[in-house]
Amino acid sequence: MMTHDAATAAFELRGLRREFGDKLAVDDVNLRVPPGSFYGLVGPNGAGKTTALSMAVGLLRPSAGTAYVDGIDVWDDPVEAKRHLGVLPDGLALPERLTGGELLTYWGRFRGMERATVAARTAELLRVLELEEAERLGTLVGEYSTGMRKKIGLATALLHTPSVLVLDEPYEAVDPVSARVLTGILRRFTAAGGSIVLSSHVMPLVEQLCDRVAIIADGRVVADGTLDEVRAGSTLDDRFVELVGSADLQEGDLTWIGS
Repeated sequence: MMTHDAATAAFELRGLRREFGDKLAVDDVNLRVPPGSFYGLVGPNGAGKTTALSMAVGLLRPSAGTAYVDGIDVWDDPVEAKRHLGVLPDGLALPERLTGGELLTYWGRFRGMERATVAARTAELLRVLELEEAERLGTLVGEYSTGMRKKIGLATALLHTPSVLVLDEPYEAVDPVSARVLTGILRRFTAAGGSIVLSSHVMPLVEQLCDRVAIIADGRVVADGTLDEVRAGSTLDDRFVELVGSADLQEGDLTWIGS
């Protein structure tokens, strides 16, 4: 794993902006992820989290602004930037007609890794992520459950030993036992000096894992800092509702339920 220069942000979004026709989806988002951070990104559906992360990792061209990984401009030097990045995007599209092992082998060779290294890491990742049985049975990725697809997606993100992981809802549809394994892997990654940006809707999960948090609403950052700074003496869930707002049920709403 690469080491960070302490003066350089592991991951940085500068003035990211994205318009879709008349809709402004992301409005000048600035975020700085220090080296070694476990950084949570939270916001309501449609807030712009996934759009911002897609621009930040080179999947969607921004209308303005850019992003840096270890000081490398993701859009000026995408090949070098992506050597440092491991990405689990939202709605991960994977080759359906390969087994998990075949996918990892292809991915490693595509990245120019040594064949023996790819084989050793593939075997270890399949074992640790509890995908060995599926591989032994020849199960194709297209037959994987949603949780299994999340796990093989994380394996592809880890395979080339990046220094920064960007994970969009990595725990979605993952069972509690597998979630514990994932948490162990991610904690080991940051303990070794890596940095993680995790997008999630699950506030207790973010509080459990992350040391820094940003809240995005309506395409803008409305809070950013350490977990304690953002919580401001409350829970992250309460602080989130306070900043983003909520649509409470009125007394006369849905009176037909249970009738």
